Amino acid sequence: MAAFGSVFMPKMALTTFENTQWTETNIVSSDSIQLHPGAHVLHYSSTCFEGLKAFRHADGSVHVFRMDQNIKRLAQSSRLLSLPAIDEEQVSTMILDIMAEYASDVPEPPGSMYIRPTHIGTEAAVGKAAAPSLTSMLYILLSPVGDYFTGGAKALRLLLDETGMRCAPHMGMIKSGGNYASALGPITKAKAEVQADQILFCPNGDVQETGAANFLLIDGNEIITKGLDTSFLHGVTRSSILTIAADLGMTVTERDLTVAELLERAAKPEVEAVLSGTAAVLTSVGTFIHEDKEYQVGSGEPGPIAQKLRQTLNDIQWGKTADTHNWLTKVC
Repeated sequence: MAAFGSVFMPKMALTTFENTQWTETNIVSSDSIQLHPGAHVLHYSSTCFEGLKAFRHADGSVHVFRMDQNIKRLAQSSRLLSLPAIDEEQVSTMILDIMAEYASDVPEPPGSMYIRPTHIGTEAAVGKAAAPSLTSMLYILLSPVGDYFTGGAKALRLLLDETGMRCAPHMGMIKSGGNYASALGPITKAKAEVQADQILFCPNGDVQETGAANFLLIDGNEIITKGLDTSFLHGVTRSSILTIAADLGMTVTERDLTVAELLERAAKPEVEAVLSGTAAVLTSVGTFIHEDKEYQVGSGEPGPIAQKLRQTLNDIQWGKTADTHNWLTKVC
């Protein structure tokens, strides 16, 4: 089976920003784009993207999950990277139009169609290290994906890093490739040295996020996660899970969490720790690694509350339960 996100639909939706305006959308081949070697994105990383999914329901209809929130975040990332402002209505139409063309290719549950809007600076000007790109390209890629847990869900091992950060503090809320690249070296090292699956970045003891997911701690009926600021990504899945937790009667607490408190709570048998993201929804954490010691989180296995939260979200996405928050946009 192909790796998650490595298969693409043959066409994508594309528009470019030229002469201070966006062009009409074109449906083009997804296997190539025309880009000058001096393009701003290739030298100064003027790039941001989104990840969202479309789901097939039992009646055959196809629905995109929380598209409005992903588009708002793309607009925010573009603005903070000084890329040309996107036309949110146009991007919405682009997503729905390209999805309509490939609606029949959306896999049955637990599969989905992964949607990747991407915005890059295209101005050929290697002298603009301290100036924004005046032109850009925005395209929508589609990738049919299966269940993220093809081998079965397992609890992850996280290295708690109190010295490093995933990215520069003012860049955290931007979904940019550079942030993922900056975390790649430490994560690769952690995998090799302590067999960690991911790093949970905790600069100066402040529990933030991993290289590619938000972090949440579940202690009985309370779910705890860091309050939103500029230092980490404001995940759409994170937001959805917190809303569902509140709907289920849980106490949702958004506040700073220290490594000391995290390790103290992890020793309690009922505690669960999870990572949230579009691809895997919720992934349980079974072990923390800190200062050459290993700490089991709760039972060390995926917990019942995490499974319930994940299933509740999946049921909304798959049309098995009511979409009371209007998170789904129907394609066809």
